[in-house]
Amino acid sequence: MVETKDINRIKVMLVEKKRSNKWLAEQLGKDPATVSKWCTNTSQPTIETLLKIAEVLEVNYTELVRAESVISRKYNQ
Repeated sequence: MVETKDINRIKVMLVEKKRSNKWLAEQLGKDPATVSKWCTNTSQPTIETLLKIAEVLEVNYTELVRAESVISRKYNQ
């Protein structure tokens, strides 16, 4: 069985920026439960939303993803 890893780093970036899930939900006009799912990697935002998150947090979108997790799962299945 393949070990699943976190795909996004939204929660990490929120902590670094001293912001909350609720704050991010307000900035994006999203339900706080949706943002919570992104932060726990239960679900993933769309690419468009990921770009908006990067803009709101003032970070490069590449800081929000862990590509090695996706690549690892693809080739280790």
